Amino acid sequence: MSKPKILVIDDEPGILNLVTAYLRQEGFEYYTATDGPSGLKAARAFKPDLIVLDIMLPGMDGIELLTRLRRESDVYVIMLTAKAEETDKIVGLSVGADDYLTKPFSPRELVARIKAALRRLQKGSGHPDGSVLVFEHLRIDTASRKVWVDDREVELTSTEFDLLKTLAEHRGIVLSREQLLEKVWGHDYFGEIRVVDVHLGHVRQKLGEHHGIVTVRGVGYRFEG
Repeated sequence: MSKPKILVIDDEPGILNLVTAYLRQEGFEYYTATDGPSGLKAARAFKPDLIVLDIMLPGMDGIELLTRLRRESDVYVIMLTAKAEETDKIVGLSVGADDYLTKPFSPRELVARIKAALRRLQKGSGHPDGSVLVFEHLRIDTASRKVWVDDREVELTSTEFDLLKTLAEHRGIVLSREQLLEKVWGHDYFGEIRVVDVHLGHVRQKLGEHHGIVTVRGVGYRFEG
């Protein structure tokens, strides 16, 4: 089995050295970049399984980089930010980050997040039964991880797909934000609960006129089908 490939994009040598030391210890294959343009180029060439992306980069900031990357890839992205303001976190999530950590952070926590994300992605890619969830206007292929609204394919990130699939598998049941965090991000997730709202907001937007398939119900969300 090939080693998971991690791309770390950060312009601080101390951060890069520390993070890559932990990645090397865990047996990951990794590549680094220190500015936005080279980071985008590396993402396209290296084809990583996961990207650790700093929000503040020379040449092109992390927000712009991720905006461009999301036009062609749904790779899992953990965004790093030195800012504690909620707006920076929400902006990062709004352009497609799957998770985030605020500097200073524990490299052990970052590695734990990486491993949890990779476990989820690996689990999500293995559906030998090729099960397809079919509803009136929606079809979810769990094997290919593709979604169609009527005859239109909907492009979802890995996190958006997992959230929609989880809700569809619990059709008619209200799942709280905490339950969705545990089922999608894992029980050891310690980030901001608002990530659920941001990602499901994207899902509803991408579903277009059928956004009402996913409804907000008090403290959680429900799949109407």
